[in-house]
Amino acid sequence: MIRGLGTVVVMVAFVGLALWVFSPRRKSEFDDATMLPFADDPEAIKHVERASRSNKE
Repeated sequence: MIRGLGTVVVMVAFVGLALWVFSPRRKSEFDDATMLPFADDPEAIKHVERASRSNKE
């Protein structure tokens, strides 16, 4: 009984986390977070932004 309840709790947590991660409202926050490693290097930021623009086209 306890194992089954634990499985349900973990499954609900996984589904909730997946919905949160892939939510379109969070995209801008995650895009900003992906740029954090390049925050100190303006040249790297330009390169990454250029590459992301070419991937969208």
